[in-house]
Amino acid sequence: MPVTKNLQTYSVGGYVRDRLLGVPGKDRDWVVIGATVEQMLALGFEQVGKDFPVFLHPQTKDEYALARTERKTAPGYKGFQVYAAADVSLEDDLLRRDLTINAMAMDEHDTIIDPFNGRDDLRQRLLRHVSLAFTEDPVRILRVARFVARLSPFNFRVAPQTMALMQTMVRNNEVDALTAERVWQEIDSALQTSRPDLFFQVLRRCGALQRLLPELDGLFGIPQSIRSHPEIDCGIHTLMVLRQAVLLSDDPTVRFAALTHDLGKGVTAPALWPKHTGHELQSVALLEQVCRRLKVPNEYYSLARIVARYHGACHNALDSDAQGIVDLFDGLDIWRRPQRLQAFVTVCTADSRGRSGFEQSDYPQAAFVTAMARACLDIDKSPLLDAGYKGADFGKALRALRITAVEQAMTVYGS
Repeated sequence: MPVTKNLQTYSVGGYVRDRLLGVPGKDRDWVVIGATVEQMLALGFEQVGKDFPVFLHPQTKDEYALARTERKTAPGYKGFQVYAAADVSLEDDLLRRDLTINAMAMDEHDTIIDPFNGRDDLRQRLLRHVSLAFTEDPVRILRVARFVARLSPFNFRVAPQTMALMQTMVRNNEVDALTAERVWQEIDSALQTSRPDLFFQVLRRCGALQRLLPELDGLFGIPQSIRSHPEIDCGIHTLMVLRQAVLLSDDPTVRFAALTHDLGKGVTAPALWPKHTGHELQSVALLEQVCRRLKVPNEYYSLARIVARYHGACHNALDSDAQGIVDLFDGLDIWRRPQRLQAFVTVCTADSRGRSGFEQSDYPQAAFVTAMARACLDIDKSPLLDAGYKGADFGKALRALRITAVEQAMTVYGS
């Protein structure tokens, strides 16, 4: 006999939403009505929730949560008092959810329970808040933005009333209570969607981007040379680069590097516009600031740093001499981390294509830099060791070999 036979259970949330959209593969979450913790434990469920009763099914390991309500007790997204008991109804539980499309349930007969018209909003491709309780949790701003990115194939948009609530929440400083870890978690999740650029657009519209990522927000409205950047605006260019990075790679570190490669342009003195000479070093400094504040993992930071610092050198590689190419490789440290080169040239390709009218353009620098790197990495060091070179002398001799190898590879490459 199934352990849930005597329980009143409903599939809820994302499972129901995605099923109605025809999206496969989401884990199934359940809500249990009219039960107690003691009953769940007696049936063999394993309790895993700390803040409220959530249990793992003894066989399927699906999550089952007791129906609950929440009451705001303090600022921020942790300031809630949770009430989970047998007298909480299904509608009470659905009422606490963020969006109407996430506030539907389905019973064992696949009948949809939809007290807040989530199906209508699904059909209209609308992200609408369930109630004014939406304003009590600032994480919901990030979640709405992420849903726009995640559901981009369906062209969902934020309801005007919900956007107004999000803007009010930002003005009331609610987003300032978000922890760095939670902000980064949502950014990382958004980077792994098919349209992360939409995530940042929504945050900008409601004002949250200026609070959470002012370095990125500061790029909007900053001009670049129309000759090389027909889109002109640095912020628009950055999101175009991010879109190109998505087309080129599933790697979120590549996408993060695309997002942060030009941060330094936001602090160029207006008297110097539309030029941004030396913005690479400023970009590195601002990137370090972002990564410290949001506690960004080192694997993201390390790639983003070399992209911010050296993307200009990659763009100019075809006009560089052999010494300049080896200097680039020293900066990228391909000697110890050759695997980073592909990610680096991928972001540089996205940067070149992330311009109006250049989306389909070739980027010959990628193949050129890769070929020059191969020539250097294929050098046989044993003659230097056999000749007794050590320390600084070994380093100088090896560098000379690398420059010679690049010169020879250039001759072959151009023939």
